Amino acid sequence: MGYLEAIVLGLVQGLTEFLPVSSSAHISIVGQLFGTGDPGAAFTAISQLGTEAAVLVFFFRDIVRIIRQWALSLTGRVPRNDPDARMGWLVIIGSIPIGVLGFTLQDYIETDLRSLWLTATMLLVFALVIFAADRFASRVSHPKELREITWRDGILYGLAQSLALVPGVSRSGGTIAAGLFMGYSRETAARYSFLLAIPAVLGSGFYQVLKISDNTVPPQWGQIWVATGIAFVVALAVIAWFMRYITTHTFTPFVIYRIALALVLFALLGTGVLVA
Repeated sequence: MGYLEAIVLGLVQGLTEFLPVSSSAHISIVGQLFGTGDPGAAFTAISQLGTEAAVLVFFFRDIVRIIRQWALSLTGRVPRNDPDARMGWLVIIGSIPIGVLGFTLQDYIETDLRSLWLTATMLLVFALVIFAADRFASRVSHPKELREITWRDGILYGLAQSLALVPGVSRSGGTIAAGLFMGYSRETAARYSFLLAIPAVLGSGFYQVLKISDNTVPPQWGQIWVATGIAFVVALAVIAWFMRYITTHTFTPFVIYRIALALVLFALLGTGVLVA
């Protein structure tokens, strides 16, 4: 991987991580278009450290408040049913499914599940899922807010997030769609999706850093950290834009984009331009 490819992949990662279009699918496709092949699950996970750092910066006050109240609830200094303390537990519990599945299915995640045929299929299938969730949300007269998330809903959010282990699904797309189907507002579904991703993404990213550090072939750390740094800057701007966008707009443009990308990808695979 050269530095030009690293810069482009960083831009792609930052632009797509928090939009419901699947960043892992885009990273895989762009890597192949460069002619160097799929950058792989390790590169994707590490570059996501940059995008997740953007979440930590953007939601810094919320995160600090949640952690503080959660910690104080352990000592009894705040009630266990304090909204922020509950949110801390909800994020922990919601992170369990993707943690367990990510560890047990690691070999498949790094090989079979990265097939571009599967990626194209998931782009198309979950475009329809997001479309259906968006239409359902538009008929909910009183959408639920962040403080109303129940333990059951937190677990369902976590299960939805675990679907993102398959490229093409989209972490934000899967969790936001689940939230909309459960009756939450678009902003609530997106906000909780971003908070829920923090443990999973940081855990996966740092695990891959340690894992590839032991490779017999030294990793290209310069290119990796360039991509990660660019992803951070771009993602910070995307989060700010996306949180404003969803307050007054539907997800229809993203649905159309996913369907178009899936059809183009099927065509490129069918003609041999890309290798699955």
